[in-house]
Amino acid sequence: MSFPHGWYDDPKDLSSQRYWDGTAWTDHRRPRPGPPPYEGEFGRPQQQPAQAPQYGQQQYGQQQYGQQQYGQPQYGAPQYGQPHQGPHGGPQYGQQAFGYRPVVPSTPDGVPLSGWWKRVGARFLDGLIVMVVSLPLTGYFWYHYLQAALDYESDMFDSARAGSTPRFNTTLPWDVYKWILPATGIALLVYFVYEFFFLTRKGATPGKMAVGISVRLRDVAGPPTPVAVLKRFGLYGALSILGAVPLVGTLFGLLGLLDYLWPLWDDKKQALHDKVADTNVVVGQSRHR
Repeated sequence: MSFPHGWYDDPKDLSSQRYWDGTAWTDHRRPRPGPPPYEGEFGRPQQQPAQAPQYGQQQYGQQQYGQQQYGQPQYGAPQYGQPHQGPHGGPQYGQQAFGYRPVVPSTPDGVPLSGWWKRVGARFLDGLIVMVVSLPLTGYFWYHYLQAALDYESDMFDSARAGSTPRFNTTLPWDVYKWILPATGIALLVYFVYEFFFLTRKGATPGKMAVGISVRLRDVAGPPTPVAVLKRFGLYGALSILGAVPLVGTLFGLLGLLDYLWPLWDDKKQALHDKVADTNVVVGQSRHR
């Protein structure tokens, strides 16, 4: 049985916490929050020798000094905020001490990961910005695309009114695609320049800054490297441009949708393009390395 990843009290140093990656302890450590641990080895309270009570001190139902009292931790039991230890020194799956806070999904060094809706909101805002910026370059193609699409729809209605059976196709005619493909390509090129510029310098596009999230390498703090941004955008851009290609567009469109939805069930909150680049979208600003 695997253990959940997260920050836990270091069994070898109770003044700090250590990150458990789900299979083994990592080298990532941080100061332990909360009250100081009990004295003794591995957080166990030092056992005091039992002393005989003085006359009149011990009453019925009371126990001697050093013995467990109601509500107090038994010798060797986990402390407040300290998880039960598993067979290899890791946290035991499904068990936790009273008051232990749930594990928040985070990077190995403890930065909280962004939720899915913030990512969607940032992508929507960035899409609006890129659409406005790229419109002088793509407007000509979008205009002819709309005209071709309206002409195609008008021909279908004319055929139906004339009494002939219209031929419905799963793909649009080439007169429509020849305008949408260059418009999509130019918009993606503008999007790439936009994202590459902001991510490599600040770790966040204006849309991500607006909702308070940023992009970083999973294991390294700071803005992602140019290579990581290329990998990240490469998958996203390829799925977008192939989604506009006749015949195969539906398949790649579904893959693009899957890429968007993947963080909903991924334990590292990564989309497919994050996995290719080994990046994470985190809460807050990316700190420089």
